[in-house]
Amino acid sequence: MLARKSIIPEEFGLPGLASRMPRKPVFRDRVNKARFIAKNGSCNLAHKNIREQGRFLQDVFTTLVDLKWRFTLVIFTTTFVSSWLLFAMSWWLVAFAHGDLDSRYPDSGDLDSGYPDSGDLDSGNLTRGDLQNKTYCVTDVKSFTSAFLFSIEVQVTIGFGGRMITEHCPTAITVLIMQNIIGLIINAVMLGCIFMKTAQSNRRAETLIFSRHAVIAVRNNCLCFMIRIGDLRKSMIIGATVRLQVVRKTTTPEGEVIPIHQIDVPTETAVASNSLFLLAPLIICHVIDKNSPLYDLSAMELQCSDLEVIVILEGVVETTGITTQARTSYVSEEIQWGHRFVPIVTEEEGVYSVDYSKFGNTVKVTTPPCSARELDEKPSILIQTLQKSELSHQNSLRKRNSMRRNNSMRKSARGGAAGVRRNNSGLAAPKVQFFTPTDGVQNLNAVT
Repeated sequence: MLARKSIIPEEFGLPGLASRMPRKPVFRDRVNKARFIAKNGSCNLAHKNIREQGRFLQDVFTTLVDLKWRFTLVIFTTTFVSSWLLFAMSWWLVAFAHGDLDSRYPDSGDLDSGYPDSGDLDSGNLTRGDLQNKTYCVTDVKSFTSAFLFSIEVQVTIGFGGRMITEHCPTAITVLIMQNIIGLIINAVMLGCIFMKTAQSNRRAETLIFSRHAVIAVRNNCLCFMIRIGDLRKSMIIGATVRLQVVRKTTTPEGEVIPIHQIDVPTETAVASNSLFLLAPLIICHVIDKNSPLYDLSAMELQCSDLEVIVILEGVVETTGITTQARTSYVSEEIQWGHRFVPIVTEEEGVYSVDYSKFGNTVKVTTPPCSARELDEKPSILIQTLQKSELSHQNSLRKRNSMRRNNSMRKSARGGAAGVRRNNSGLAAPKVQFFTPTDGVQNLNAVT
């Protein structure tokens, strides 16, 4: 069955009219791109297919420091227990080779208390002369357990006093020297590793904060990229420096694709020594000029661009003297065009106070949406934008003043009407009296 045609032509129907209506451009959210540097400063990079794994073993100390805490503690415990077991076996072998493990001989404690009974001598076919001529490498080492305990006493230098080495066995003296040297090396490496992990510079970087968003606004008649940094501790960072880099995917004129192209971005502090006196939160400003990688970006192009601005803060910790580094990054979604950071430093009773609750707060300011190149080519754009903002500001002030005047006039009019009502209420109202007609007399109305 054929479909019945409509009386209205298709081009004038709703589908046809909707297809011909101008549509606003729709900006779809681009696919979330992996960040090169995370917000907490960690590098988002995975190393794969490394064939020369032996290079990590050539620098064992750095490898141990870079490991996670759970692996470090396992290696720490395993190393000490293994060394104790190894030398316990050495002491047991020394005692076995020397004949100290012979069950026929009593312990040194029995010898100190006196000779054993005659029954014990007869059962072991020993004479009193044999007992007197018997020498030990290590006293009271009769089993592997006692050898293990003696190994711990030697390496940890506990020295309970029950077991001791004698001068009759040169092999035992050699083992003692070897265990002391190896134990000192293990203690130095393991304790140094634990100390370096607890005093790592990234722990100090936890109190170096960055603003959540970066802003682009006009400062000193130039378009500027700005961020805010701060230090939560009272101990300062000596010789603090800030470096900015733009990471983006670029293609050279020869057709070579560079997936991670790092471009240095100069800041205002780079004029002299690039060092900051980070006593209070500071705003780091980058002037977008001809040498800036952001020179051709407008507000519309920034939303669609695929770039990442990396911020690196370096300095020496005042208390420990260790160099620290804090990092963060800003993608295009985290850069606010036409915003400015609010002031957070105030003077209260002779002391400068910093309100960190407003650390990342921004306000909207008048900023032309064009790129810095267009502003350099047409300086009138900035002047016109500022004039429009000034006119709009004046108009808003006029509206506020007129509204205030109208409100005051209304209040005064209401107050005058209320006063008139009060005055009228104070006047006496006229009284009207009616007289009834009498015989032969006309009606008289006396109005008083």
